[in-house]
Amino acid sequence: MEILPAIDLKDGKAVRLTKGLMDTAKIYSDEPWQVAKKFEELGSEWLHLVDLNGAFAGEPKNLEQIIKIRQNCNVKLELGGGIRDEATIKKMLEIGIDRIILGSIAVKDAQFVKDMASKYPIAVGIDAKNGMVAVEGWAEVSSMKAVDLAKEFASAGVEAIICTDISKDGML
Repeated sequence: MEILPAIDLKDGKAVRLTKGLMDTAKIYSDEPWQVAKKFEELGSEWLHLVDLNGAFAGEPKNLEQIIKIRQNCNVKLELGGGIRDEATIKKMLEIGIDRIILGSIAVKDAQFVKDMASKYPIAVGIDAKNGMVAVEGWAEVSSMKAVDLAKEFASAGVEAIICTDISKDGML
């Protein structure tokens, strides 16, 4: 198991949600790249970035901050939130993201994720609420069990499976 520090991005700021609720965002920094740099200085080799606005919008929305993090830090970056097609995957890799996290699309189109994992560095993000997979920025709960989704991708060529228990998220 690897432990990666996480930076959640909302409206260009580094935030922490409580149990995935957008209206609970506590702002930690107006300059997320500085938070990323601090994690790097503390010895982190990877950072986990989540574009919260992107997760709801279905496309990345905090690109300016993501680019600033890439330009100012030498750690490896994985990014999720609103990445749901190959063009967006390519764009994120071009700006220097090292691994792409696919979440909602993994529930809706598992074959797409498997195809992308054969070409690109892909992780599957599984966000669970009461054992069921939540999608679309955690706004919807699917009928799929989180453990079943993990089994689906266990030998599918993805680099990692990242699991979040929404009821614990942001609760320290």
